[in-house]
Amino acid sequence: MTMVETSSESLTDAEWDIAHAICVQRSSEAIAQTLVKENTDVNELGKVVAYLRTIVDKPDATSRFFKYLKTLVSNGKVIGHSGRTSDYYRSIEKACSDSLKGVGNAYTILQILGWVSRLMRYYKDAGVPIGEIPTPTTSPVESSRQAEIAKVVQSQDFQVEQILEAKVIKINGNKVTYEILGTIKLTEKEPKKASVLQEGQTVKVKIVSLKEDGSIKSVKTVSDDFSIKQISQV
Repeated sequence: MTMVETSSESLTDAEWDIAHAICVQRSSEAIAQTLVKENTDVNELGKVVAYLRTIVDKPDATSRFFKYLKTLVSNGKVIGHSGRTSDYYRSIEKACSDSLKGVGNAYTILQILGWVSRLMRYYKDAGVPIGEIPTPTTSPVESSRQAEIAKVVQSQDFQVEQILEAKVIKINGNKVTYEILGTIKLTEKEPKKASVLQEGQTVKVKIVSLKEDGSIKSVKTVSDDFSIKQISQV
């Protein structure tokens, strides 16, 4: 493992993760509060997020995304379902342009807008004035690692009952932490099998459930004989 010296002019990976997370949180909160204040339909934002998800792996995804927002504004009256649709598109386009123009990375924009959708619903359900809306119990703080996970999810078509190879990276009592595709980490209770597993081993796991975004929510090991390949420790 290569060690990198740090100074006052450089940040460690952990510090970069914190800086990234703060950026995501502040941007998400600012955009969500703006859109809620303007009574923007969260379903229209959902359509924007869905479009970005389909092009996020393209090299020009960011520029195409902002061009798409301008197209929505220009054609709002034609494609809209109500008299207010054009207003919704204008609010979304302005909020994104004001807050996200400097982001550059399409995966980060997708991450931010995903939280914006959640926060908009949270703020509306809170039923309090926008200036008094409390911070959600689950803070929208995610590290840059989440962008990597989102990229993996976009490149895969996970299915329930699908069998995958996973590395056992930690065992704590009856809880086992698996690493899948070198990026996704999941901790599961394995009361019957944790005692016969070893850290650094590779096992077969079955997807038990998926999240709404298509990422893996839960897995269980399906290796019964545990004739598992030992991975060399670094």
